[in-house]
Amino acid sequence: MSAAGKKGVVLVTGVDLAPQAVEILRDYELVFAGAKPTEDDLLALSAQHQPVGIIVRYGGVTGRVMDASKALRVISKHGTGIDTIDSRAAQERGIAVRAAAGANAPAVAEHTWALVFACAKNVVGLDGRMRAGHWDKSTHKSLELQGRTIGLVGLGAIGRRVAATALSLGMRVIAHDPYAKEAPAGVQLADLDAVFAQADVLSLHCPLTAENRHMINAQSIARMKDGAILVNTARGGLVDEQALVAALASGKLRAAGLDSFEKEPFAAPHPLQQVGNVVLSPHIGGVTEDAYIAMGTGAADNVLAVLEAEQAMA
Repeated sequence: MSAAGKKGVVLVTGVDLAPQAVEILRDYELVFAGAKPTEDDLLALSAQHQPVGIIVRYGGVTGRVMDASKALRVISKHGTGIDTIDSRAAQERGIAVRAAAGANAPAVAEHTWALVFACAKNVVGLDGRMRAGHWDKSTHKSLELQGRTIGLVGLGAIGRRVAATALSLGMRVIAHDPYAKEAPAGVQLADLDAVFAQADVLSLHCPLTAENRHMINAQSIARMKDGAILVNTARGGLVDEQALVAALASGKLRAAGLDSFEKEPFAAPHPLQQVGNVVLSPHIGGVTEDAYIAMGTGAADNVLAVLEAEQAMA
């Protein structure tokens, strides 16, 4: 089918999609916005191509971008978190917002545990010491996780996978999720203060909202156990980074593992770069070959479902 014969344009805020996702959208012309599209980039592309759908990989979609295309019917996230999409603006304009729920859950849950283990066993620190010629066998003490409590904030697809692994390690699992009607066997639901107070490991798996921004701050950290570990593979805005740096420096927290940050890409120099007991990764928890395919096909399926439903009603 020629470009002229396509049903419409789908704008992708990235450089590519999995071939399986491209195949799903074969009846649509795909326009790629590049690796780091700005609002102005997306505004110009939307005005030029009048997309019926936008798949959001990088950057965000604002009301201005939505208004640039009179044809826009759906905005689909290549992943699960839709905080980069102005959902209220979309609702006001009658534009559907969808997420590829659960598509990257296995990958993010695995990366969560990579960070938990790295923090509990000081993997990065010991590696650096050995490369410098040291042998710390007589002085180093790792944290054993069996019998410890892991507190989960969020009990969706990722949180439940993290919980299952924790139970297999012999850990006690408590979780806070206001939307969870029930918990998996072995997981205890608790209020947020109880999770903060009881967790030896606190792991975040909730979306970022205006209400929970900086939920990890000086006050909530003060309620946590001395020597606790914090892991965030969700959204950087959940953590007050200045308060976290202070807690790591003082020893209030044993360590932290972070895969997301308040401002991304991570901008150097950054205070966290000077903190020895934090493990950093560039928001790649969901970046595996399998997750790439699952998020792409999930996003494409969501676009197609909305557009086909509207076409059927026309």
